[in-house]
Amino acid sequence: MRDFGLVVIGAHTGQYLKEIIAEYTSENILLVEPVPYNHKILEKEYSKKKNFFICKNAILDNTSKQNFFYVKKESIKKLGKHWATGIGSFDINHILSHKGKRFDITDEDIQEIEIDFITFKDLTERYSIKSIDKLQLDVEGAEYKILNSIDFNEVKINQIIFESKHFDGTFLEGKKLEETKKMLETNGYKLKKVDSENILAKKIISD
Repeated sequence: MRDFGLVVIGAHTGQYLKEIIAEYTSENILLVEPVPYNHKILEKEYSKKKNFFICKNAILDNTSKQNFFYVKKESIKKLGKHWATGIGSFDINHILSHKGKRFDITDEDIQEIEIDFITFKDLTERYSIKSIDKLQLDVEGAEYKILNSIDFNEVKINQIIFESKHFDGTFLEGKKLEETKKMLETNGYKLKKVDSENILAKKIISD
């Protein structure tokens, strides 16, 4: 079994993770990213480093083959928003809901593929994870299903930082977010709003 310094579910291309990765360079790091062209960038950057692990699966609360949607690589320049490379989802409507005057996305800009979805438990078993210092989630609304599927008695997690803005639908926070916050508090975490989009849960009760 291994201790991990950092596990990121929804690692994108890694470009926004440079600072946090630098904090854990001497520890095991797992980067999870299912969008194919993002995954290739992570592989090129980190796969030769012995303490880095790269996973191409999507994480959810069940093990299954499902359709997965993401913005086509050739559409990124046309849409004019680099962050579009990071909005892969099991729900096509989540991506289309980002449409606006400055982001004119249509069905034609979306790629559909079938991929293997695995659970958080599957992930920890595959990489023999015993503990995680920091778990980071940016998974376009799947945070609710992932966080509520974790058995906190099986894996020790010191800190969890997660995007909250899509918990109850695209750009919606509500009942599911409040339910998840209470669940984390029950499991011994103190919650703090980091910014307008993210929440930090820090373990305060020792096991």
